[in-house]
Amino acid sequence: MKATYTKHILNFKQPSGTSRGILKTKETWFLMIEHESKKGIGECGILRGLSADDRPGYEDKLQWVCQNIHLGLETLYSGLLEWPSIQFGLEMAFKSLESETPFALFPSEFTTGKATIPINGLIWMGTEAFMKQQIQDKIEAGFSCIKMKIGAIDFQTEYTLLKTIRKTFSKKDIELRVDANGAFKYNEALDKLSYLSELDLHSIEQPIKQGQPQEMARLCEDTPLPIALDEELIGVFSVTEKQNVLQTIQPQYIILKPSFIGGWQGSQAWINLANHQNTGWWITSALESNVGLNAIAQWAHTLQNPMPQGLGTGSLFTNNFDSPLVVKNGTLQYDKNLNWNFNL
Repeated sequence: MKATYTKHILNFKQPSGTSRGILKTKETWFLMIEHESKKGIGECGILRGLSADDRPGYEDKLQWVCQNIHLGLETLYSGLLEWPSIQFGLEMAFKSLESETPFALFPSEFTTGKATIPINGLIWMGTEAFMKQQIQDKIEAGFSCIKMKIGAIDFQTEYTLLKTIRKTFSKKDIELRVDANGAFKYNEALDKLSYLSELDLHSIEQPIKQGQPQEMARLCEDTPLPIALDEELIGVFSVTEKQNVLQTIQPQYIILKPSFIGGWQGSQAWINLANHQNTGWWITSALESNVGLNAIAQWAHTLQNPMPQGLGTGSLFTNNFDSPLVVKNGTLQYDKNLNWNFNL
């Protein structure tokens, strides 16, 4: 058995805005395992300034994995506790190696085209006109759940945009989620949550910056609008630490991005704890290429969570890989008539 890796820069079709800045490119690494006549492919992707493993030594750790691939998944995974995106790429590569074809990781009614995954339509930050156009496009494309990133432009403008949607579509017609990416100051957060709650929103992701557990706990206790933790889960490695986060903050929801939290195993640990205390959850991609998105989507389908998932990111890049993944009528679908084209 041998392993290699290669770096790939994904280019956004258009700069995509969040409260943390504008995204133009996305770095990812592909881990490839060969054994006898079979090959496995895994994706290790980070977001600069956000991923726990965005730090010196990343490629050194990938080299260590390749040099020690003979140790197997379990041993290598346990040695990568603070490198969650590499853990996920490793899981993916071994699963790919064991599968009938490199991309058929979890065969199901989803991969045969008989089932679909409901997803949210993502609205990126930008000018008011740009955000309005995105909203209109998502509604026309058949989305019944829209997620809007907020916190970068004037709050009143964002509120008005959301109110405009609500004037036309009730919460039965369109589920609205917002993602503040930690943009609110704690002393103003509850007032803003109160305003937003008037619009029958489903939830708000990460209203204040991560790392303020007591403040977040008070918000979750007093909020009129359900709160979902996102960045708060990053850099929380042990099961004990995960349990402490959930028991301290008591969020209404958590959002699971496998590349940020140790892949399928790391995500499942959070799910088990969340289920134990009746905290809701859903799965979201972290701007992976179609290789990683495919792995997340196939796994997410096996969980049978009926909520819209955050898996509509495959069309963001100019140099993504052709795949059977298709977004249609507000769902992610697997079109068996389309083929993979994974060329680096």
